[in-house]
Amino acid sequence: MSGVAPRLGKSSRQQIRLVRKAPRPLLEIDTLCIQRDGTKILREVDWSVRRGEHWVILGPNGSGKTSLLAALTGYFMPTSGDLTLLGQKFGESDWRKLREHIGIVSSSIRQRIPDYEPATEVVVGGKYAMIDFWGTPKPAEVRAARKLLAGLDCAYLADREWGVLSQGERQRVLIARALMAKPELLILDEPCAGLDPVARERFLNWLDRLGQSSGRPALVLVTHHVEEIMPAFSHVLMLKDGAVAATGSMKETLTSANLSKTFATRIRLQRKQGRYGLVLPSDAF
Repeated sequence: MSGVAPRLGKSSRQQIRLVRKAPRPLLEIDTLCIQRDGTKILREVDWSVRRGEHWVILGPNGSGKTSLLAALTGYFMPTSGDLTLLGQKFGESDWRKLREHIGIVSSSIRQRIPDYEPATEVVVGGKYAMIDFWGTPKPAEVRAARKLLAGLDCAYLADREWGVLSQGERQRVLIARALMAKPELLILDEPCAGLDPVARERFLNWLDRLGQSSGRPALVLVTHHVEEIMPAFSHVLMLKDGAVAATGSMKETLTSANLSKTFATRIRLQRKQGRYGLVLPSDAF
């Protein structure tokens, strides 16, 4: 038998090059389980996020959305399964350092910021994943923070203290804070909670522009409301009772059937001009 390796055809060589060049997911979760006091909070969750993808996590209260976020940011220890974030495997890396490369906007952060802290320092703290920034920000950090606030149409907030800001203003400051570290992944945990309808639409339109801009981070939006899903979002993960009910591209996965399964109620999904809405039949009440 000849020791010479067989020549590969052009198509085979192209396939090999594609496999070699396939980028590693930003986030990869394999059969993740979390159990506390005999209760299964997450059950064998599989999920991955690749560069260029923007995800929505949908599910009713108690479906495991908050626990999933707590696990991938290192605040909730998995019972079993593997979790890899930005190439680092949970349990083998310093998750505190890793958080500096992830942007997070959530009510838990909003509630922990002291009323006396100026907006500029709130934003600078995002570079170090720090709340209640201590020390003196560097001039370059102050300039960067003010530039981010200006990009969110709230440069006028730079010197105002956190305690006097409205909900909508706080949300924009938190977005600037999350972007301060130039994250590869930006997680938004129910960012529209507490916003009035006008503030919500302004925020969602800004979020859509961010998702479609060049050099943007991958987005993960956690919400209960399909009305908050903007055209920039490409994929959806639906959770029910701690397990994956459906996952995949927005076009194929966000359907009336999958929503009905996830929320355990007959639901009809509507789409108009790139936005979504829900209709419940009269007998569903």
